[in-house]
Amino acid sequence: MTSSSDDLRRDIAALLPRLRRFGIALAGSVEQGDDIVQAAIERVLVKSDQWQLGTSLESWTFKIMQNLWRDELRRRRTDERKQALNSAATDDMVDGSNVAESMLMLNKTRACFTQLPEDQRLALALVVLDGQSYRDAAHQLDIPIGTLMSRLSRGRDALRRMMEDEKTPPMVTVYK
Repeated sequence: MTSSSDDLRRDIAALLPRLRRFGIALAGSVEQGDDIVQAAIERVLVKSDQWQLGTSLESWTFKIMQNLWRDELRRRRTDERKQALNSAATDDMVDGSNVAESMLMLNKTRACFTQLPEDQRLALALVVLDGQSYRDAAHQLDIPIGTLMSRLSRGRDALRRMMEDEKTPPMVTVYK
């Protein structure tokens, strides 16, 4: 193992908390977010010869995560109905109106968040969920700060409207 390989592994380890927050924001769940992070780190290590020293390892890894997530969404489209039917048959019913109401609100928030255009969703994920500065988030997305601010504003407004819209149902799917 070379020194540069050790450095790469150390740098990846330092990025783990940010990668994890970004993965969770992309996927909407801790489990899937962690899967994306694991796959991205594996790809970074395997393809480390393609990373150019002196460039941002974080930006490169975030881009890999975005590509992995897009691939996952494409794969899901083909078998989404089957998975929903299988999980609906095995889910336990939750008792208690407060718990149910909280779960519905959380599901509605996730559903609304995933309906945002990807550019707005990623901007919100980096700044709001990950806590990055506007400058850092703009650098991650390779866009000007003004564009990031615009995406944040539009994303927040759209999310607020969707959440306040009584017509936006909570994430409950009934299959016949």
